[in-house]
Parts: sequence; structure tokens; C-alpha cells
Amino acid sequence: MSDWKPKRFWTESAVVDAEGGYAVELDGRRVKTPAKATLILPTRAMAEEVAAEWDAQDKEVDPTSMPFTRSANAAIDKVRRQHAEVADMLADYGDSDLLCYRAAHPQELQERQAEQWDPALDWAAEELLVRLQSVVGVLHQPQPPEALTALRQRVHALNDFQLAAFHDLVSLSGSLILGLAAAQNWRTAEEIWNISRLDELWQIEQWGHDDEAFAAAEVKKAAFLHAKRFFDLSN
Repeated sequence: MSDWKPKRFWTESAVVDAEGGYAVELDGRRVKTPAKATLILPTRAMAEEVAAEWDAQDKEVDPTSMPFTRSANAAIDKVRRQHAEVADMLADYGDSDLLCYRAAHPQELQERQAEQWDPALDWAAEELLVRLQSVVGVLHQPQPPEALTALRQRVHALNDFQLAAFHDLVSLSGSLILGLAAAQNWRTAEEIWNISRLDELWQIEQWGHDDEAFAAAEVKKAAFLHAKRFFDLSN
């Protein structure tokens, strides 16, 4: 039984209007989530991406080739059931944001962090009206409570589909500010991803390229870029 895989049983997929959004039908039968909820998408564009994934399946269904379907399932089956808890978990990144902890040495790394990370903090101060403070070292430095409250309110305001995508934007980058910056198009998703990997890229420059680490980073990058796309299609 461990080798069993679901087989393709439908001829064509279609996007149809549904209460609360758009559904995907396979030969007239609506797609459901693993928890048996009807898969209702918030926008036609997202529904079309999901439908295209089902259309692309061959004889056997491969869930790993269906990122939009998996993200939508997570939004409905997981995030919708515990929206506040997920939002709080992500908002907590603000009190230990990647951008706020700087190297004590060498000077070249310090300068690169200031060059790439300070503009993101400045953007947050200007656009979000939140100023987080940076420190040297890794010891936790509490951020101003009013700043954390403002950031928490923004995260809680996201809808279920946005929050599902936002989870990956924040957790993969290690930064609440960069997650918000990606969501609000401060820079391209790829630029923001590279900013989040500044320390890793520095280490590669110093010690050389590692094939296994590179492959793992590419998987995470693809997930980050997908999360941005999913977030955009949630509106």
C-alpha cells in the first residue's frame, strides 16, 4: 500500500464561479482539500493556476508538482483554522528580526550589512511607520513595544491566503521586515531573497561553493518566489 499513488481520473479541469470566490472542477466535480473542504480560491487568476496544475498531471498525481494547490490547501485547512496563532507566530519575528543583528567583524561584512539591510529598515520606518533598532552581536535586544504592536496589527490584517504565503516569505527569509517588503513590492522578490542571504553569500565568498548547500538554497529560493506569487494572486 505504501507504493499506491492517486491516478488521474479526469479528462479536463475548469474554473467556475462559486460562493466566496472560484472553484476548480475536474469533469464537473469540484476539487476538495485533504480535509475535504471545497477548494474555493479568492481570485480567478489563482484558480487558473490551480486548474493548470491539475491539467498538467499525467497518469499519476504528483502533489510535489502542484505548489499552488498545496498552498491553497494550507490556507484553507490550516491557516483558516488557526489564523490568530499563525499571525502571532510570524509577528514575533519582529522582535528578533534578521536585519537587526549585525556582525562585530570584519569591517567589510559590517559595511555590506549596513549597505543592504539599512535601506530595508529605512523603508519600514517610512512606509510602515515602524523603526526597528539594530545592534552588534547576537544577544537579544527587545524592540520598542509600539513598533511590535504596529507590525502585529499588519500581520493579523492579512487574509487566510495572504497569511499562508506570508508564512513562507517570513520564515524562509528570517525577517518580518523583508516579508512585508516583499509583500508590498519594495524590491523584486529575488532581490529581497538575496538580501536575506547576505551572510550566507559572504561565507561562500570566503570559503567557496558547496554543492549540497547550494542545492538546498535553490529549493528555498524557489519556495520564496512561489510564496510571493501566491501572495500576489491572493488579492
